[in-house]
Amino acid sequence: MSGKVAFIGLGVMGFPMAGHLKAKGYDVIVYNRTGAKADAWAQKHGGKSAPTPAAAAKDADFVMTMVGNDKDVEEVILGKDGVLAGMKKGAVLVDHTTASADVARKVYATAREKGVPFIDAPVSGGQAGAENGKLTVMCGGDKEPFERAKPVMDSYARAVTLLGAAGAGQLTKMVNQVCIAGLVQALSEGIAFAEKAGLDADLVLDVISKGAAQSWQMENRGKTMHQRKFDFGFAVDWMRKDLGICLAEAKRNGAKLPVTQAVAGYYDEVSKGGGQRFDTSSLITRL
Repeated sequence: MSGKVAFIGLGVMGFPMAGHLKAKGYDVIVYNRTGAKADAWAQKHGGKSAPTPAAAAKDADFVMTMVGNDKDVEEVILGKDGVLAGMKKGAVLVDHTTASADVARKVYATAREKGVPFIDAPVSGGQAGAENGKLTVMCGGDKEPFERAKPVMDSYARAVTLLGAAGAGQLTKMVNQVCIAGLVQALSEGIAFAEKAGLDADLVLDVISKGAAQSWQMENRGKTMHQRKFDFGFAVDWMRKDLGICLAEAKRNGAKLPVTQAVAGYYDEVSKGGGQRFDTSSLITRL
């Protein structure tokens, strides 16, 4: 593949995602708030690092961002040294952060004024998905820039789909998190019930995962939940942030999310109990 790509944000997701781009033959330049992380990436993958987002974005055909929250998105994209200050007209900006639909629409409008098309493109699949290049990417924006950016995103994804106008990617990610929240709570209750009933929980999971109760969470997290192992990447505090975004959006659009509301409170309890960095399957600890 040819083309210059700037990748901004090298956390547990961004670091391997940028690595896949380099492996696919793109000319990659990275920026990270903690410079040491960018240097480590450049050393590992043989790419280059830049001192600011604007400097990284300067000659890029595509700029990908993967940061923490709305505030970070605004800072790295719209800030004084943000990517829009350095991007050339016609280059495509893609944000992989899980953020609000509001911030996606705001960035879309600001970028369009500068002649830069913007795609909001949150991902699902967690750290393992990023490392294995098997992420699911949910996109919002215009068709033409999406078609141009899709091959770039294919470098670290198994599915890249345009779901509608700006903000549609973020709204779809909210649906994703709403579905996961209720599922993990039900799985936690089921496993805790099996344990209290004196059943062999591993055997129970083997049996019921062949039937209608089967889910990705059961297949990938059921047995480790029974073992109380919670070190699989997607942290409780990130889920709390995501569910906060879902609940705020539901307040605006009138959707009723009673289970999500309850589970968000349960994650607050896990976090207060010291589980901020546990992964989301740690909901079982409060039972």
